Amino acid sequence: MSNYIVIKNKIKNFDKKISVSGDKSISIRWVLFASIASGISKSRNLLMSEDVIAALNAVKKLGIKVIIKKNTCKIYGKGIKGFKFRKNLIIDAKNSGTLGRLILGLLVNSNKEIKLIGDRSLSRRDFKRVTDPLSKFGATFKLSKNKNLPLTIKGVNITKPIYHYEDKGSAQVKSSIILAALNTPGTTIIKAKKSRNHTEILCKYLGLPIKVKNYNKFDLIKISKAKKIRTLNYDIPSDISSSAFFIILTSLTKNSKLLIKNVNINSSRIGVVEILKMMGVKIIFKNKKIYKGEPIADVFIKSPRKIKPINCPTKFNSGAIDEFLSIFLVAAKADGISTFNDLSELNQKESPRLMWGSKILNLIGIKNIMTKNSIKIFGNPNLLVDKKIVIDYVNNLHPAQQMFVINYSNYNNNS
Repeated sequence: MSNYIVIKNKIKNFDKKISVSGDKSISIRWVLFASIASGISKSRNLLMSEDVIAALNAVKKLGIKVIIKKNTCKIYGKGIKGFKFRKNLIIDAKNSGTLGRLILGLLVNSNKEIKLIGDRSLSRRDFKRVTDPLSKFGATFKLSKNKNLPLTIKGVNITKPIYHYEDKGSAQVKSSIILAALNTPGTTIIKAKKSRNHTEILCKYLGLPIKVKNYNKFDLIKISKAKKIRTLNYDIPSDISSSAFFIILTSLTKNSKLLIKNVNINSSRIGVVEILKMMGVKIIFKNKKIYKGEPIADVFIKSPRKIKPINCPTKFNSGAIDEFLSIFLVAAKADGISTFNDLSELNQKESPRLMWGSKILNLIGIKNIMTKNSIKIFGNPNLLVDKKIVIDYVNNLHPAQQMFVINYSNYNNNS
């Protein structure tokens, strides 16, 4: 217990309007699509996080010109076969699983060997889930410990279409295959468990040869070779995952209201909203519109008098995969027992999130029972957390998640 933080400031009730940073999923996808477009693409409000900067550096290494000036980024795309790079190229995906997995789909046609590396956390994650289907296109891979980074890829000049059943609900795997299929003769077919659909939406908006049929539990996606990708000017909307921290803080702060402007409310991303509404939080989408295929709205949140426990429907899991740690903290204040099932995919992220979630709950004095893919949380509406908070358990979390735990404890000390 050598590491701890002492909470001094008090969170008061509030009624505010805010804006949050650009959507990370769309930012990375914009960078990759702009790099293979024919001409200059421009974005505003691009999220300048480490993950997106890594994406920009990656396409620059592939011979693509990038200019950033104030809040605007320009990418000078050279077409779907326009990458030019030296031998023995190394691309560093840093901590970004989205970049690391998606960019491999763009490299299945490369005739030179490319090495992909990442930070310590990314290097522990499973890349075999994406290299297995991409190898069916004809690319060859060498992976560390048979499934991890660093890896090397060598593509082939002419790839062949594939059929793939994606049963993990991984948008990264699905998107990587789509990107590979856009430069592959014939028709590639993906039967995919429900997951984020930003890539499909971008393809449709750009008029690319993709067809999607939505079924109850999966999507059937057919992709043909694209002749050309047009440029894409994009004002990146606010990120629902970044907004979620503020949504949840409002949910936990009595007599509070918040309006978050211009947020991406894609149905594959708003699991956190649906779950919190079931727990009694008032959340309303205002000024809704469609922007380049994506639904955008101002999100209004009003804190509830009492938080209800939930037996969380698993249909919301994929749409809340990045927010469950924070949702667990709301369940900690519920008046009853909440259960969350089928969460094994949480442990496939940059840290074993399900395990960390259980540890954080233990840290703040909340009883919970965890299995390899589920957690039961025994909520306590009268929970009080000591102002001295041990942080050993949360050192491996994203900084925003660390700050949330701190703010959460601050709230409970003054509730």
